Amino acid sequence: MLDLHTHSTFSDGSDTPTQLAEKAHDLGISAIALTDHDTTLSHAEMSAACSKLGLELVTGVEVSLRDTEFPRERDGVKKPRNVHVLAYFLPLDAEHPLQKKLALLRHDRDSRNHELVNVLQEKGFEDLTLAYLTEMTGNVDSIGRPHFARAMIELHPTLIGEQNEDTWNRVFTDWLGTEGAAYVSKTSMPIEDFVDAAKGSGTVFSIAHPLVNYVDEINPSSIETEMPRVMASLRERGFAGVEAYYGGTSAGIRALMVKLTRDAGMIPTGGSDYHGTYKTDVLLGLGRTGDLRVPDEVLAELKSAR
Repeated sequence: MLDLHTHSTFSDGSDTPTQLAEKAHDLGISAIALTDHDTTLSHAEMSAACSKLGLELVTGVEVSLRDTEFPRERDGVKKPRNVHVLAYFLPLDAEHPLQKKLALLRHDRDSRNHELVNVLQEKGFEDLTLAYLTEMTGNVDSIGRPHFARAMIELHPTLIGEQNEDTWNRVFTDWLGTEGAAYVSKTSMPIEDFVDAAKGSGTVFSIAHPLVNYVDEINPSSIETEMPRVMASLRERGFAGVEAYYGGTSAGIRALMVKLTRDAGMIPTGGSDYHGTYKTDVLLGLGRTGDLRVPDEVLAELKSAR
């Protein structure tokens, strides 16, 4: 069993890399990719922990990029689509062009976080400060929207409304998500810029949670209509994989996505998108529904695509 999409305290996960490796080992996961947002700084600790436990580690990262080929239209205006991309086997040398792109993305994230603090304060979340978020995470570079959500709930519960099991999702829907009252876009870097920076490095790209990125209504009909042309475009632009085994979808949808991915001549990658306590309904290795199983042969295919 594999899990090729996980997060640690170096981005928006609640587990340290060591804790993540230990949990993966206990679950019988054979190989894991730590795909923190915009950074591979978690790799050293994760590598040491995995080596100690006999767990295979795939170097990874998740980044938010703009896709101009499939723009979103709102109020009659077309804008580039914000999508998440997974990169595997990327170089760790800080001077490599791909790592310099990651540094730019971290700078964009920092700018977005400052702006988001200001927007939220203007909307009544006056006690929410960057200092509070930094103390929460222990690292200003790792601050993400889950940390904002936690701070909003902790500091201003009356503004959030009734506290129940739907509170967390409501914070994103009403405030932090793309349609939320406080949404601030993070980056304007096109997919092509990031992929081009990896040429010759052996990095393999897969589109993360593709249905979240590209399909407005997630049902078999919409998926079969929209995804083949998306996959064809991504393949032309240097992608080898599609996260067909995504931990947030049902077994039936996963099976359909695997078929479409194979039909497109691409690799169906997969993972839980584990964030620890920030997504309590998502289990490491097993996803949201508990029945996720990413086949071991997927990793062999990814290695062959390097």
